[in-house]
Amino acid sequence: MKKIIAILILLLLSFGILTPITEAAEKHESWNHVVDDMEAVLENAYQIYESGDKVKAKAEVDVAYYSYYEKLGFEKTVMSYISGNRASVVEYQFSTIKKKIASGEKNAVIRQEIDQLITYLREDANQLDGVEKSPWTSFFSSLIIILREGFEAILIVGAIIAYLIKMKQQDKLKIIYLGIVAAGIASIIMAFALMKLTSLSGANQELIEGFTMLVAVIVLFQVSNWMISKSESDAMQRYVEGKIDASIAQGGVFSLAFAVFLAVFREGAETIIFYQALLADDSQYRNMIWLGLAVGTVGLVFIYLAIRFLSIKIPMKPFFRGTSILLFIMAFTFLGNGIKELQEGNLIGVTTIDGFSAISLLGIYPTLETLVPQIIILILTIALIWYQIKGKKAQAN
Repeated sequence: MKKIIAILILLLLSFGILTPITEAAEKHESWNHVVDDMEAVLENAYQIYESGDKVKAKAEVDVAYYSYYEKLGFEKTVMSYISGNRASVVEYQFSTIKKKIASGEKNAVIRQEIDQLITYLREDANQLDGVEKSPWTSFFSSLIIILREGFEAILIVGAIIAYLIKMKQQDKLKIIYLGIVAAGIASIIMAFALMKLTSLSGANQELIEGFTMLVAVIVLFQVSNWMISKSESDAMQRYVEGKIDASIAQGGVFSLAFAVFLAVFREGAETIIFYQALLADDSQYRNMIWLGLAVGTVGLVFIYLAIRFLSIKIPMKPFFRGTSILLFIMAFTFLGNGIKELQEGNLIGVTTIDGFSAISLLGIYPTLETLVPQIIILILTIALIWYQIKGKKAQAN
Protein backbone atom coordinates (compact mmCIF):
# COMPACT_ATOMS: atom_id res chain seq x y z
CA MET A 1 0.00 0.00 0.00
CA LYS A 2 2.50 2.63 1.20
CA LYS A 3 5.07 1.16 -1.19
CA ILE A 4 2.73 1.85 -4.10
CA ILE A 5 2.18 5.42 -2.93
CA ALA A 6 5.93 5.90 -2.38
CA ILE A 7 6.74 4.74 -5.92
CA LEU A 8 4.08 7.04 -7.36
CA ILE A 9 5.45 9.97 -5.34
CA LEU A 10 8.94 9.31 -6.71
CA LEU A 11 7.70 9.10 -10.30
CA LEU A 12 5.57 12.24 -10.09
CA LEU A 13 8.34 14.25 -8.46
CA SER A 14 10.90 12.93 -10.93
CA PHE A 15 8.81 14.12 -13.88
CA GLY A 16 8.14 17.45 -12.20
CA ILE A 17 4.40 16.93 -11.96
CA LEU A 18 4.21 17.76 -8.25
CA THR A 19 6.39 20.83 -7.66
CA PRO A 20 4.33 23.84 -6.48
CA ILE A 21 5.55 23.74 -2.87
CA THR A 22 9.18 23.45 -3.96
CA GLU A 23 8.89 26.34 -6.41
CA ALA A 24 7.13 28.54 -3.87
CA ALA A 25 9.59 27.79 -1.10
CA GLU A 26 12.58 28.63 -3.31
CA LYS A 27 11.33 32.24 -3.51
CA HIS A 28 12.32 32.63 0.16
CA GLU A 29 15.89 32.22 1.37
CA SER A 30 14.84 31.16 4.86
CA TRP A 31 11.79 30.59 7.05
CA ASN A 32 12.45 33.96 8.67
CA HIS A 33 11.92 35.52 5.26
CA VAL A 34 8.59 33.70 5.07
CA VAL A 35 7.68 35.08 8.49
CA ASP A 36 8.64 38.58 7.30
CA ASP A 37 6.03 38.31 4.55
CA MET A 38 3.47 36.79 6.91
CA GLU A 39 4.05 39.56 9.44
CA ALA A 40 3.39 42.18 6.75
CA VAL A 41 0.10 40.44 5.87
CA LEU A 42 -0.93 40.21 9.53
CA GLU A 43 -0.05 43.87 10.11
CA ASN A 44 -2.23 44.75 7.15
CA ALA A 45 -5.03 42.67 8.66
CA TYR A 46 -4.75 44.66 11.89
CA GLN A 47 -4.84 47.99 10.05
CA ILE A 48 -7.92 46.87 8.15
CA TYR A 49 -9.54 45.86 11.45
CA GLU A 50 -8.71 49.28 12.91
CA SER A 51 -10.55 50.83 9.97
CA GLY A 52 -13.66 48.87 10.95
CA ASP A 53 -13.81 46.20 8.23
CA LYS A 54 -14.00 42.92 10.17
CA VAL A 55 -14.78 40.74 7.15
CA LYS A 56 -11.80 41.92 5.12
CA ALA A 57 -9.51 41.76 8.16
CA LYS A 58 -10.49 38.14 8.77
CA ALA A 59 -9.90 37.33 5.09
CA GLU A 60 -6.43 38.83 5.33
CA VAL A 61 -5.60 36.54 8.25
CA ASP A 62 -6.69 33.64 6.02
CA VAL A 63 -4.20 34.85 3.41
CA ALA A 64 -1.40 34.59 5.98
CA TYR A 65 -2.48 31.06 6.84
CA TYR A 66 -3.44 29.54 3.49
CA SER A 67 -1.01 31.36 1.18
CA TYR A 68 2.02 31.24 3.45
CA TYR A 69 1.83 28.96 6.48
CA GLU A 70 0.13 26.14 4.60
CA LYS A 71 1.00 26.63 0.93
CA LEU A 72 4.74 27.17 1.44
CA GLY A 73 5.01 24.09 3.63
CA PHE A 74 5.70 25.97 6.88
CA GLU A 75 3.10 23.91 8.75
CA LYS A 76 4.41 20.58 7.43
CA THR A 77 8.01 21.54 8.15
CA VAL A 78 7.15 22.45 11.75
CA MET A 79 5.44 19.08 12.13
CA SER A 80 8.47 17.31 10.64
CA TYR A 81 11.27 19.07 12.55
CA ILE A 82 9.57 20.40 15.72
CA SER A 83 6.28 18.64 16.59
CA GLY A 84 2.68 18.17 15.54
CA ASN A 85 1.52 19.72 18.82
CA ARG A 86 3.46 22.91 18.08
CA ALA A 87 1.80 23.17 14.67
CA SER A 88 -1.58 22.80 16.38
CA VAL A 89 -0.79 25.64 18.79
CA VAL A 90 0.02 27.94 15.88
CA GLU A 91 -3.03 26.87 13.87
CA TYR A 92 -5.35 27.54 16.79
CA GLN A 93 -3.75 30.94 17.29
CA PHE A 94 -4.82 31.79 13.74
CA SER A 95 -8.33 30.60 14.62
CA THR A 96 -8.37 32.63 17.85
CA ILE A 97 -7.50 35.80 15.97
CA LYS A 98 -10.25 35.24 13.41
CA LYS A 99 -12.79 34.47 16.12
CA LYS A 100 -11.97 37.63 18.05
CA ILE A 101 -12.03 39.71 14.89
CA ALA A 102 -15.49 38.35 14.06
CA SER A 103 -16.74 39.12 17.59
CA GLY A 104 -15.50 42.72 17.38
CA GLU A 105 -12.98 42.65 20.24
CA LYS A 106 -11.08 45.80 21.18
CA ASN A 107 -8.15 46.80 19.02
CA ALA A 108 -5.72 46.13 21.88
CA VAL A 109 -6.94 42.52 22.17
CA ILE A 110 -6.48 41.87 18.44
CA ARG A 111 -3.06 43.52 18.59
CA GLN A 112 -2.04 41.23 21.46
CA GLU A 113 -3.23 38.07 19.68
CA ILE A 114 -1.48 38.98 16.43
CA ASP A 115 1.74 39.74 18.31
CA GLN A 116 1.48 36.34 20.01
CA LEU A 117 1.10 34.61 16.64
CA ILE A 118 4.07 36.47 15.19
CA THR A 119 6.11 35.45 18.24
CA TYR A 120 5.21 31.79 17.65
CA LEU A 121 6.08 32.04 13.97
CA ARG A 122 9.38 33.78 14.64
CA GLU A 123 10.37 31.21 17.28
CA ASP A 124 9.66 28.36 14.87
CA ALA A 125 11.48 30.08 12.01
CA ASN A 126 14.54 30.67 14.20
CA GLN A 127 14.52 27.04 15.23
CA LEU A 128 14.08 25.75 11.68
CA ASP A 129 16.68 28.11 10.22
CA GLY A 130 19.06 27.09 12.99
CA VAL A 131 18.72 23.39 12.23
CA GLU A 132 22.08 22.23 10.97
CA LYS A 133 21.25 20.04 8.03
CA SER A 134 22.97 16.69 8.02
CA PRO A 135 22.32 13.46 6.13
CA TRP A 136 20.92 11.81 9.26
CA THR A 137 18.65 14.74 10.10
CA SER A 138 17.08 14.40 6.66
CA PHE A 139 16.89 10.62 7.00
CA PHE A 140 15.15 10.61 10.38
CA SER A 141 12.76 13.43 9.43
CA SER A 142 11.68 11.41 6.40
CA LEU A 143 11.49 8.19 8.41
CA ILE A 144 9.30 9.78 11.09
CA ILE A 145 6.90 11.21 8.49
CA ILE A 146 6.21 7.91 6.73
CA LEU A 147 5.93 5.98 10.01
CA ARG A 148 3.63 8.59 11.59
CA GLU A 149 1.42 9.04 8.55
CA GLY A 150 1.32 5.37 7.62
CA PHE A 151 0.89 3.86 11.07
CA GLU A 152 -2.83 4.54 11.41
CA ALA A 153 -3.60 3.23 7.93
CA ILE A 154 -1.46 0.12 8.46
CA LEU A 155 -3.20 -0.65 11.75
CA ILE A 156 -6.62 -0.49 10.10
CA VAL A 157 -5.57 -2.44 7.00
CA GLY A 158 -3.74 -5.09 9.02
CA ALA A 159 -6.61 -5.56 11.47
CA ILE A 160 -9.24 -5.90 8.74
CA ILE A 161 -7.17 -8.34 6.66
CA ALA A 162 -6.41 -10.38 9.78
CA TYR A 163 -10.13 -10.37 10.55
CA LEU A 164 -11.03 -11.82 7.14
CA ILE A 165 -8.37 -14.51 7.48
CA LYS A 166 -9.62 -15.31 10.97
CA MET A 167 -13.14 -15.59 9.55
CA LYS A 168 -11.84 -18.00 6.88
CA GLN A 169 -12.85 -15.61 4.08
CA GLN A 170 -9.49 -15.24 2.33
CA ASP A 171 -11.28 -15.17 -1.01
CA LYS A 172 -12.64 -11.72 -0.06
CA LEU A 173 -9.15 -10.25 0.37
CA LYS A 174 -8.99 -9.20 -3.28
CA ILE A 175 -11.74 -6.64 -2.60
CA ILE A 176 -9.62 -5.18 0.22
CA TYR A 177 -6.56 -5.04 -2.01
CA LEU A 178 -8.56 -3.30 -4.71
CA GLY A 179 -9.63 -0.75 -2.09
CA ILE A 180 -5.97 -0.15 -1.19
CA VAL A 181 -4.92 0.35 -4.82
CA ALA A 182 -7.90 2.61 -5.51
CA ALA A 183 -7.07 4.69 -2.44
CA GLY A 184 -3.43 5.00 -3.53
CA ILE A 185 -4.45 6.26 -6.96
CA ALA A 186 -7.08 8.58 -5.44
CA SER A 187 -4.44 9.97 -3.06
CA ILE A 188 -2.17 10.87 -5.96
CA ILE A 189 -5.02 12.52 -7.84
CA MET A 190 -6.14 14.44 -4.75
CA ALA A 191 -2.62 15.62 -3.93
CA PHE A 192 -2.19 16.78 -7.52
CA ALA A 193 -5.52 18.60 -7.42
CA LEU A 194 -4.82 20.27 -4.08
CA MET A 195 -1.49 21.60 -5.29
CA LYS A 196 -2.43 22.48 -8.87
CA LEU A 197 -6.03 23.66 -8.86
CA THR A 198 -6.72 26.97 -7.16
CA SER A 199 -10.38 26.02 -6.69
CA LEU A 200 -9.26 23.27 -4.30
CA SER A 201 -6.74 25.34 -2.36
CA GLY A 202 -7.00 27.03 1.00
CA ALA A 203 -10.08 26.31 3.06
CA ASN A 204 -11.45 23.82 0.52
CA GLN A 205 -8.47 21.53 1.11
CA GLU A 206 -9.19 21.46 4.84
CA LEU A 207 -12.88 20.77 4.22
CA ILE A 208 -12.15 17.83 1.91
CA GLU A 209 -9.77 16.28 4.43
CA GLY A 210 -12.18 16.93 7.29
CA PHE A 211 -15.23 15.40 5.64
CA THR A 212 -13.19 12.38 4.49
CA MET A 213 -12.15 11.70 8.08
CA LEU A 214 -15.69 12.11 9.41
CA VAL A 215 -17.01 9.60 6.89
CA ALA A 216 -14.23 7.26 8.02
CA VAL A 217 -15.37 7.77 11.63
CA ILE A 218 -18.88 6.55 10.78
CA VAL A 219 -17.59 3.45 8.98
CA LEU A 220 -14.97 2.57 11.62
CA PHE A 221 -17.42 3.11 14.49
CA GLN A 222 -19.97 0.85 12.81
CA VAL A 223 -17.42 -1.91 12.16
CA SER A 224 -15.96 -1.58 15.68
CA ASN A 225 -19.33 -2.01 17.39
CA TRP A 226 -20.30 -4.84 15.05
CA MET A 227 -17.14 -6.72 16.01
CA ILE A 228 -17.63 -6.23 19.75
CA SER A 229 -21.19 -7.53 19.40
CA LYS A 230 -19.83 -10.66 17.71
CA SER A 231 -17.34 -11.20 20.51
CA GLU A 232 -20.22 -11.28 23.02
CA SER A 233 -22.50 -13.46 20.92
CA ASP A 234 -22.99 -17.20 21.37
CA ALA A 235 -23.68 -17.39 17.65
CA MET A 236 -20.16 -16.21 16.84
CA GLN A 237 -18.83 -19.68 16.09
CA ARG A 238 -21.70 -20.37 13.71
CA TYR A 239 -20.86 -17.11 11.98
CA VAL A 240 -17.24 -18.17 11.58
CA GLU A 241 -18.36 -21.44 10.04
CA GLY A 242 -20.20 -19.50 7.37
CA LYS A 243 -23.79 -20.32 8.34
CA ILE A 244 -25.04 -16.87 7.34
CA ASP A 245 -26.62 -15.32 4.30
CA ALA A 246 -24.03 -14.78 1.56
CA SER A 247 -25.33 -11.36 0.62
CA ILE A 248 -24.87 -10.12 4.20
CA ALA A 249 -21.32 -11.42 4.20
CA GLN A 250 -20.59 -9.69 0.90
CA GLY A 251 -22.06 -6.41 2.11
CA GLY A 252 -19.91 -6.61 5.22
CA VAL A 253 -16.80 -7.12 3.12
CA PHE A 254 -17.58 -4.02 1.06
CA SER A 255 -17.95 -2.04 4.29
CA LEU A 256 -14.53 -3.26 5.38
CA ALA A 257 -13.06 -2.41 1.97
CA PHE A 258 -14.55 1.08 2.20
CA ALA A 259 -13.00 1.54 5.66
CA VAL A 260 -9.62 0.53 4.22
CA PHE A 261 -10.06 2.90 1.28
CA LEU A 262 -10.85 5.85 3.54
CA ALA A 263 -7.94 5.11 5.89
CA VAL A 264 -5.40 4.91 3.07
CA PHE A 265 -6.89 7.83 1.15
CA ARG A 266 -6.88 10.01 4.28
CA GLU A 267 -3.17 9.36 4.83
CA GLY A 268 -1.97 9.12 1.22
CA ALA A 269 -2.54 12.66 -0.05
CA GLU A 270 -1.24 14.18 3.18
CA THR A 271 1.90 12.04 3.01
CA ILE A 272 2.66 13.33 -0.48
CA ILE A 273 2.23 16.94 0.61
CA PHE A 274 4.48 16.31 3.63
CA TYR A 275 7.25 15.06 1.38
CA GLN A 276 6.78 18.02 -0.94
CA ALA A 277 7.51 20.32 1.99
CA LEU A 278 10.44 18.21 3.17
CA LEU A 279 12.04 18.12 -0.27
CA ALA A 280 11.51 21.86 -0.70
CA ASP A 281 13.33 22.56 2.57
CA ASP A 282 16.23 20.19 1.98
CA SER A 283 17.75 20.00 -1.49
CA GLN A 284 21.20 18.92 -0.24
CA TYR A 285 20.36 15.49 1.15
CA ARG A 286 17.39 14.37 -0.91
CA ASN A 287 18.92 10.92 -1.31
CA MET A 288 18.66 10.49 2.47
CA ILE A 289 15.02 11.61 2.37
CA TRP A 290 14.26 8.84 -0.13
CA LEU A 291 16.25 6.39 1.99
CA GLY A 292 14.18 7.36 5.04
CA LEU A 293 11.01 6.84 3.01
CA ALA A 294 12.20 3.40 1.88
CA VAL A 295 13.22 2.27 5.39
CA GLY A 296 9.96 3.58 6.84
CA THR A 297 7.96 1.75 4.21
CA VAL A 298 9.75 -1.50 5.06
CA GLY A 299 8.99 -0.82 8.73
CA LEU A 300 5.30 -0.46 7.95
CA VAL A 301 5.39 -3.74 6.06
CA PHE A 302 6.78 -5.48 9.14
CA ILE A 303 4.08 -3.89 11.30
CA TYR A 304 1.44 -5.16 8.89
CA LEU A 305 2.94 -8.68 8.84
CA ALA A 306 3.10 -8.75 12.63
CA ILE A 307 -0.57 -7.80 12.91
CA ARG A 308 -1.59 -10.33 10.28
CA PHE A 309 0.34 -13.38 11.43
CA LEU A 310 0.40 -12.88 15.19
CA SER A 311 -3.37 -12.39 15.21
CA ILE A 312 -3.85 -15.94 13.90
CA LYS A 313 -2.63 -17.30 17.27
CA ILE A 314 -5.02 -15.11 19.29
CA PRO A 315 -8.23 -16.84 20.47
CA MET A 316 -11.38 -15.68 18.71
CA LYS A 317 -13.04 -13.65 21.48
CA PRO A 318 -9.91 -11.63 22.49
CA PHE A 319 -9.19 -11.08 18.80
CA PHE A 320 -12.64 -9.60 18.18
CA ARG A 321 -12.41 -7.43 21.27
CA GLY A 322 -8.88 -6.22 20.49
CA THR A 323 -9.72 -5.41 16.88
CA SER A 324 -12.86 -3.60 17.96
CA ILE A 325 -10.93 -1.47 20.45
CA LEU A 326 -8.28 -0.67 17.83
CA LEU A 327 -10.85 0.47 15.28
CA PHE A 328 -12.63 2.54 17.93
CA ILE A 329 -9.36 4.32 18.80
CA MET A 330 -8.90 5.08 15.10
CA ALA A 331 -12.48 6.41 14.89
CA PHE A 332 -11.89 8.50 18.03
CA THR A 333 -8.68 9.93 16.55
CA PHE A 334 -10.21 10.61 13.12
CA LEU A 335 -13.13 12.40 14.79
CA GLY A 336 -10.86 14.89 16.53
CA ASN A 337 -8.66 15.38 13.47
CA GLY A 338 -11.65 15.71 11.14
CA ILE A 339 -13.29 18.43 13.22
CA LYS A 340 -9.94 20.21 13.51
CA GLU A 341 -9.68 20.26 9.71
CA LEU A 342 -13.19 21.74 9.48
CA GLN A 343 -12.16 24.38 12.02
CA GLU A 344 -9.17 25.27 9.85
CA GLY A 345 -11.55 25.47 6.89
CA ASN A 346 -13.67 28.04 8.79
CA LEU A 347 -16.73 25.75 8.79
CA ILE A 348 -16.77 25.09 12.55
CA GLY A 349 -15.99 27.59 15.29
CA VAL A 350 -13.16 27.36 17.80
CA THR A 351 -13.69 27.57 21.57
CA THR A 352 -10.30 26.96 23.13
CA ILE A 353 -9.75 25.50 26.60
CA ASP A 354 -6.94 27.27 28.44
CA GLY A 355 -4.30 25.10 30.06
CA PHE A 356 -5.22 22.01 28.01
CA SER A 357 -2.47 20.53 25.84
CA ALA A 358 -3.08 18.81 22.54
CA ILE A 359 -2.38 15.10 22.08
CA SER A 360 -2.22 15.03 18.30
CA LEU A 361 -1.42 11.29 18.21
CA LEU A 362 -4.95 10.60 19.49
CA GLY A 363 -6.61 13.53 17.74
CA ILE A 364 -7.21 15.32 21.05
CA TYR A 365 -7.14 19.12 20.81
CA PRO A 366 -7.88 21.90 23.32
CA THR A 367 -11.26 22.97 21.94
CA LEU A 368 -14.82 22.21 22.96
CA GLU A 369 -15.78 21.52 19.36
CA THR A 370 -13.34 18.59 19.14
CA LEU A 371 -13.59 17.26 22.69
CA VAL A 372 -17.38 17.19 23.12
CA PRO A 373 -18.02 14.86 20.11
CA GLN A 374 -15.16 12.63 21.26
CA ILE A 375 -16.65 12.40 24.76
CA ILE A 376 -20.04 11.59 23.23
CA ILE A 377 -18.68 8.80 21.03
CA LEU A 378 -16.75 7.42 24.03
CA ILE A 379 -19.89 7.37 26.22
CA LEU A 380 -21.94 5.86 23.39
CA THR A 381 -19.41 3.08 22.89
CA ILE A 382 -19.27 2.27 26.61
CA ALA A 383 -23.08 2.20 26.73
CA LEU A 384 -23.29 -0.16 23.75
CA ILE A 385 -20.71 -2.52 25.24
CA TRP A 386 -22.55 -2.50 28.60
CA TYR A 387 -25.85 -3.20 26.84
CA GLN A 388 -24.36 -6.13 24.91
CA ILE A 389 -22.76 -7.65 28.00
CA LYS A 390 -25.96 -7.19 30.01
CA GLY A 391 -28.00 -8.80 27.23
CA LYS A 392 -25.72 -11.81 27.16
CA LYS A 393 -25.99 -12.24 30.94
CA ALA A 394 -29.79 -12.00 30.74
CA GLN A 395 -29.84 -14.74 28.09
CA ALA A 396 -27.61 -16.91 30.25
CA ASN A 397 -30.03 -16.59 33.14
